[in-house]
Amino acid sequence: MPSPDVDARLLAEHVAGSPLILAGPPTPAQLTGYAALVDRRRRREPLQHITGEMYFRHLRLTAGPGAFVVRPETELVAEEAIAAARGRPAPRVVDLCTGSGAIALAVATEVPAAEVWAVELSPPALELARRNVADLDPRVTLVAGDAASALPELDGTVDVVVSNPPYVPPDAVPQDPEVRDHDPDLALYGGGADGLDVPRAVLRTAARLLRPGGVVVMEHAEVQAAAVREAAAVIGAFTDVRTVPDLSGRDRMVVARRVAP
Repeated sequence: MPSPDVDARLLAEHVAGSPLILAGPPTPAQLTGYAALVDRRRRREPLQHITGEMYFRHLRLTAGPGAFVVRPETELVAEEAIAAARGRPAPRVVDLCTGSGAIALAVATEVPAAEVWAVELSPPALELARRNVADLDPRVTLVAGDAASALPELDGTVDVVVSNPPYVPPDAVPQDPEVRDHDPDLALYGGGADGLDVPRAVLRTAARLLRPGGVVVMEHAEVQAAAVREAAAVIGAFTDVRTVPDLSGRDRMVVARRVAP
């Protein structure tokens, strides 16, 4: 939802370098800089790209054009993964299609006992993830690779696999210019007529990585809930396959448990 008042304030605080209530009168240079940033936002450049930062749960992340801008609904995907990891003494967690590293870092910082791996195919996104990992939790192991074939050395040993993969179908081009024109295609479009080629690959990888009783949590579009549950069922490795809604009641993620081979 558009929020011009909020955006204007955040841009002003970015220029001032402090909350407006603490800032003094703007200098001519600050006014000029602010006008330039407002013009960029007017042309629908994402606020996060302009300020270079974005927020996810309790984290302040570096943002940039190379990776998907995190969304509030994905915080609940992280919450499911964190809850599953907390039930284990020294959990192993893998974040597939990590992008900026947001989910992996949320798990690592909220479940300090966890070992966390984060997999990303895109070099620009991986570079952004490296910066965020270095700033927030260097214990996260970043892996350059494809979610479909990543981490064979961990097969059968992982407690939680979590992912916010690309899942937009090719004919469902996003309407918002901030998404359509600025989020990388690699982070948006999931492949295949239904956009689920990558999500299906994530589920197959989860079946390979997870130990019996391990949990997979994966985001999807509201209209894909039934298809994603079917994709998980077809693999034949999961039980308790269920759809979980976001805070607005929309079906936005699948959660399933690995059965013994």
